Amino acid sequence: MQIPAERLRQITNRFAELEARMASGTLEGEEFVKASRDYAELEPVAKIAAEVGAIREEIAGLEEMLADPEMKAMAQEELAELNAALPDKERALAIAMLPRDSADARPAMLEIRAGTGGDEAALFAGDLYRMYEKFAADMGWKVEPVSMSAADVGGFKEIVANVTGTGVFAKMKFESGVHRVQRVPVTESGGRIHTSAATVAVLPEPDEVDVHIDTNDLKIDIYRASGAGGQHVNTTDSAVRLTHLPTGLVVIQQDQRSQHKNRDKAMQVLRTRLYDLKRAEAHGEEAEARKAMVGSGDRSERIRTYNFPQGRVTDHRIGLTLHKLPEVLEGTGLPELIDALIAEDEAKRLASLDS
Repeated sequence: MQIPAERLRQITNRFAELEARMASGTLEGEEFVKASRDYAELEPVAKIAAEVGAIREEIAGLEEMLADPEMKAMAQEELAELNAALPDKERALAIAMLPRDSADARPAMLEIRAGTGGDEAALFAGDLYRMYEKFAADMGWKVEPVSMSAADVGGFKEIVANVTGTGVFAKMKFESGVHRVQRVPVTESGGRIHTSAATVAVLPEPDEVDVHIDTNDLKIDIYRASGAGGQHVNTTDSAVRLTHLPTGLVVIQQDQRSQHKNRDKAMQVLRTRLYDLKRAEAHGEEAEARKAMVGSGDRSERIRTYNFPQGRVTDHRIGLTLHKLPEVLEGTGLPELIDALIAEDEAKRLASLDS
C-alpha cells in the first residue's frame, strides 16, 4: 500500500506542530494530557513516515544517477536494495496509520470466571490467572487482585484483577472469550478426558473523566462479609454491594478489611463495567464490520482450546495450533499467540481499507 507524498507531509507537519506545543511550556491540565497522548500516538507513525520519505528521496536521487555511465552500476545495485526494502516499510507505515482503539494504551481489568466443568473449571480458571500473571511479569506489568472467590479444591470460581503497565489493553484485548480445556482431572480414577471451560473478560480501565457516576443512581448496601478471608470476616459490617440503578449492574466487594476500601474497589469495578457498556454502545454501529475482525468482543465466543493429552493449544479464530502447551501456560509461549492475533487483525483491517 503506497502512502501519497502529501499524506507523509501532513504527518511530518502535524508531529512538528505537536513537538513545538509540548516544548512551549504553555500547556496545562487536560490540554497538556491530550497533547501528550496525541504526541505519544503520532511519534511511531512520524518515525516510520520519515523513514519512508528518506527511502523515496534516495530512490529518486539514484534514478537520476542512472544517466551517468560511471555511476550507473553502483546506482542500480543500491536501487535494487531500496526498492526491495520500500514495500515492507510502506506496509509498516500503513499498519501504524490504521485507526487505533482509543483504549489501547490503557490499563485493563482482567476477569476470569469458572464455567462448565465444576471443580475442574475452577482449577482451570486458576491456571489461566497464573498464565496471565507470568505473562504480565515478563511484560513489566503489575497485576493486583481486586476480588476473588476461591474454590474448595483450588483455583477460582471467579477472580478480578487490575493489570497496569504500557499498552496493556492493546496486547490483552483478544483474550476475551471462552477458553476450553481438555484433560484428565486428578480426581478421575478412570483416566477419562473431561472438557471444562472458563470465561475471560479484559476490560479497559477508564479515567475518572470518562465515566461519571451520579451517587443518586446508586443503591449501596453494607453487610457482614462471609466466606474465607481471615479472622476479620463475620466480625464487622465491611462488605459492600453497589447497584447501579439505571443499568442494573451489581458489584459486590468484601475482600478488603475496611468498608471504605471495599467501597473504593467496588466503585473502580463499576466504573470499568460502565465504560465497557459505553464502548459497546459506541461500537454498535460497527458491529457488522467488527465481525470480520479477529476480536469480535463477544465474550460468549469459544476462542481457544488447551488440549493436555496432545500438548497443544488451538486458537479457533485464526486456526493456529501450537504444540507447546506447557510454555503457553507458563506465559512464555503466550506472546506467539497474541502477536499472531494482532497481525491477523491488522491484515484484515488493511484489506478492508483496500476493498
